[in-house]
Amino acid sequence: MASHTSVEGVVTVGGNVVAELRSMNLETSAEMIDATTLTSTSKINKAGTKSFTGSIDCFWDETDTNGQLTLEEGASITVVYLFEGNTSGDYSYSFTALVNSVSISSSIDGMVEASFSFTGTGAITRGTV
Repeated sequence: MASHTSVEGVVTVGGNVVAELRSMNLETSAEMIDATTLTSTSKINKAGTKSFTGSIDCFWDETDTNGQLTLEEGASITVVYLFEGNTSGDYSYSFTALVNSVSISSSIDGMVEASFSFTGTGAITRGTV
């Protein structure tokens, strides 16, 4: 059984690695269509349209002009998630998405952090590096 640590993870936006990555999340789902008839004795469901959302969290890096600074609210982005890293054979998730929100925060005892969330447009391409 293969296992991976988070240190291997990479996110690219427009082909550029996002700097200072702290976490990444990708959630996929499919609508469930109720196809139950009056004569059914059990619930019948069919898969409907698929959708996905995701987010990335980083330490804020204003010099990451091709990564973090391209993630503006409303922007259409091309993203690749590489949870296991970018070594040949590693699994990848490629997609287009719209940036929903950008949050930059700081606290007295912490680093300046940035969070970016998005909603997918179209399908995810699953493959390998």
